[in-house]
Amino acid sequence: MAPDKGKAIREAKIAEFNPNENGLRETGIFGLPFGEDESLIVLLPVPWEATVSYAEGTAHGPEAILKASRQIDLYDEILTGGWKAGIAMKEISETWHEASHDYRARAKMYFQEIGSEEVISPQALENLKAVNLASETLNKWVASETESLLNDGKIVGIVGGEHSVPLGYMQTLAKKYPSFGILQIDAHADLRKAYEGFEYSHASIMYNAMQIQQISKLVQVGIRDFCTEEAEFTESNKERIKAFTDYSIKRKLFSGSTWDDVCNEIIASLPEYIYISYDIDGLQPWLCPNTGTPVPGGLLLEETTYLIEKAITAGKKIIGFDLCEVAPGDGEWDGNVGCRVLYKLCLLTAKSNRL
Repeated sequence: MAPDKGKAIREAKIAEFNPNENGLRETGIFGLPFGEDESLIVLLPVPWEATVSYAEGTAHGPEAILKASRQIDLYDEILTGGWKAGIAMKEISETWHEASHDYRARAKMYFQEIGSEEVISPQALENLKAVNLASETLNKWVASETESLLNDGKIVGIVGGEHSVPLGYMQTLAKKYPSFGILQIDAHADLRKAYEGFEYSHASIMYNAMQIQQISKLVQVGIRDFCTEEAEFTESNKERIKAFTDYSIKRKLFSGSTWDDVCNEIIASLPEYIYISYDIDGLQPWLCPNTGTPVPGGLLLEETTYLIEKAITAGKKIIGFDLCEVAPGDGEWDGNVGCRVLYKLCLLTAKSNRL
């Protein structure tokens, strides 16, 4: 890791900060006083949802998480002083938020036509092309932003947005790490190739990730909604992909295995360096009722936390993470849960890297 240039500023801010009253602050993720320069963990919000295939709203996820985060109590038994590593979130890009709205409208026009017409019009194909080009530009922006942060010695977390958004970050990590794995918490396999014609669909993120040769292993946990194409892709790439479906996990638990037993099996499949890709719909739907594609079944937050913490204890090192598909709906519950998932990911990353 690069020298900690912001240590003196961070320590000065810690000395002046009351961690029992973070909820009084209107600036900073989790009510923390840190800026990007003095933080060791920096969050990049990506308010993008052009390709979502069911309900909308995840482009508002970063804002909802930020707003709810100031009500978190900072003391957490994962790492009681973990916030002192410095956690900051970059400003939410209004440019990308507006672009998401515009390209989502073009995607919807394309959807309407492919669902009702046998022959696709030139205008629909133009909309498809435009969304694909915009998604590619977004990936390049995410890659550039994360590369700059990594060069400054930061550990980066992506806050989506739809699940397509971390691809550029994965590509950036591949420049730094010759080999690493992905631990995916998700209801969906996301292994479809160019789903519905969108090359960078939210349903294609892991297919696209598997094109990155430095990613040696994809370990999926909680998967419970996938198609034949994805099952066949997993089978044909079983040296690189290991799926712990919700069905298989529950069968083990129902027959007498413990969650600890299941975690041991999952962790044994992971390489030393891991990237965590956390789709909120991997959790049980009552924890994320407004996410775009909720699916019955799933995991508890405590179960995913236990799994990741146990992986750290086993010597796995977190090199980055994302949290995607948080959609606030009309209330505050989804943002409330989302910010707590995000805080635990930050603390677990700090613990893994001994920050």
